[in-house]
Amino acid sequence: MFSSFSSFSNPFRLPRFLSGSASNAVNIKSVQIHDVETLHEKRARTLKHLLKLNHVNHSLLYHRLLFHNHVPHFLGAAYLMGADSNHLKDVYDQESKELEPWHDSPGEVSTYDWREYLGKHEYQRAYLDFFEDELVLNGYDWRKVLEEYLFKGKAPLINNLIAGFGHPLIHLAYAFEISSREVAMEVLSMASSSYNFLHRYLDDPSYSKPTSNSTQSPLEILCRVRTDKRFDGIFTHEGFEHIGPLFQQRESELLEHWNSWHIADPTRDFEASQLAAAALLVASHKPGGKQYDFYIVHILTTSHAVRILLPLIPIKFHLPLVRQWWLFTLTVYMTQLRPEVRLTAVTDYDRKNKDWDWVNEKALHGEHALDAHYVKALRAMKTAADTWGDDDEFYLKAAVRFAEEFDGWGGFGPLEVASAHQ
Repeated sequence: MFSSFSSFSNPFRLPRFLSGSASNAVNIKSVQIHDVETLHEKRARTLKHLLKLNHVNHSLLYHRLLFHNHVPHFLGAAYLMGADSNHLKDVYDQESKELEPWHDSPGEVSTYDWREYLGKHEYQRAYLDFFEDELVLNGYDWRKVLEEYLFKGKAPLINNLIAGFGHPLIHLAYAFEISSREVAMEVLSMASSSYNFLHRYLDDPSYSKPTSNSTQSPLEILCRVRTDKRFDGIFTHEGFEHIGPLFQQRESELLEHWNSWHIADPTRDFEASQLAAAALLVASHKPGGKQYDFYIVHILTTSHAVRILLPLIPIKFHLPLVRQWWLFTLTVYMTQLRPEVRLTAVTDYDRKNKDWDWVNEKALHGEHALDAHYVKALRAMKTAADTWGDDDEFYLKAAVRFAEEFDGWGGFGPLEVASAHQ
């Protein structure tokens, strides 16, 4: 189905451990792909119509171009967890309340200058128009458009999907999983308008170099980061506004930890990274607290997106995509003041016979069933359990604890709090 993606040329001479050989493949099976364009059941038709409604009426970036439209993520997650048509409509109504209509961009973009406007949020509409024009020229083959603009060139867009706080990455995973051309074109617009400096760490191979203290354990590295005194006192509070200053002040130290993850067995090491993502959300949560960290949950949902995408993209992008997620993870962990990860908070948790059916029920009908990030987090942990097995019930225990304890989101810095009320 996606065999055409195997023919891309490599724009850089990457280090051997980042090359596109089969030994660098993460070998996992694809999740089931749901082609909502052709399915006739009522749920699928409802999902298709709501995705198109959002696509036409609501911009991707809103609230002074700072917030991201989560409608496709939330609808996709709810649908894939079994939501009926009425619940999908409720999801849409809830999530679209604060969205904004499209606004014209300052100008148009074309095949000759589209890269000149990368990173300019105000061009989101122009980018969508451009990529939809390309969709028409390619006979509505959205995969072919993605092939051209996501994977090709000296600095392919796929190397910067963590821009926009990982939302282009999450958007792309749902585009593939529900086979939506509208969502796919939104991905390209979001990735283009959110483009930022983080691409250089994937595009320039000089940033990727082995270190003397390498390990295959992401959790071990997170423990090192937590106790690394070089990061002490940089920030006095949490918040995403620290991302730029973090790289300005501690780039070499951050990259040292980034490069210390030695991916010797891509499949097993990616499995370890998925466990680390779930642990970061649940096992770093303060005992007795109700609010979970809003930014750390994105580490989990972007890891889930990587899991969805790996079987569907060229092998040569497997390790770069995983390492891109790892760069995002370290960045978020540091901006959120490096909370302690206590694995016993999950391993010793008594789930009281609650199972995945209970978790699914909480996601679709519990008191937080209309919270997008809550539902996506639960689905991410269930998919990880399905992918790797869960004999020790780590993912199940983590999901049950999260579902039981959750009562809103925290982790916001004063800038985000102030911005949300403006």
